[in-house]
Amino acid sequence: MRRFLATTAFCAVAFSGALTITPAHAALETGSHAPDFSAPASLGGHEFTYHLADALKTGPVVLYFYPAAFTKGCTIEAHEFADAIPDFKAQGATVIGVSMDPIDKLDRFSVSECRSTFAVAADPTGKITRSYAAKMPLLHMASRTSYVIAQDGHIVMSYASMSPDEHVSRALAAVKALKQTP
Repeated sequence: MRRFLATTAFCAVAFSGALTITPAHAALETGSHAPDFSAPASLGGHEFTYHLADALKTGPVVLYFYPAAFTKGCTIEAHEFADAIPDFKAQGATVIGVSMDPIDKLDRFSVSECRSTFAVAADPTGKITRSYAAKMPLLHMASRTSYVIAQDGHIVMSYASMSPDEHVSRALAAVKALKQTP
């Protein structure tokens, strides 16, 4: 019994340590080409297939990866993006969130936490998340990473931090700067 408790305690400490020391970093740098993708998505609980290439035809795209729907930080971030959607639209930009959650979970998340204002896409295999260097090592979830992609498909901003605090403000500033660039 002692050995079981010691092993359990060790695993709990190791797992919590992995969560706190796992670096969040955006490996796709500013200026690099954003990988194209299509994915099942939900907006206001209505499912559709999201195509990055199609979204870029209408303006810049804010692509943000988040660990898991309905968790504290992800809910805060979704609320902040929802509140800022009028500002993004005024700049001609669209927002898409991506997580490794199943689409049925995102149907609910898109209504309750995203407030039916922007789409969220499902990447249960992690293929998209890995292509954007946003997958957490050892865990089946994305790191909190945000990108702004210009209409020509190039990344103009990347930001990674597990704190949801600055993702929206940094993305909005990048979109505004992009609009001011001739």
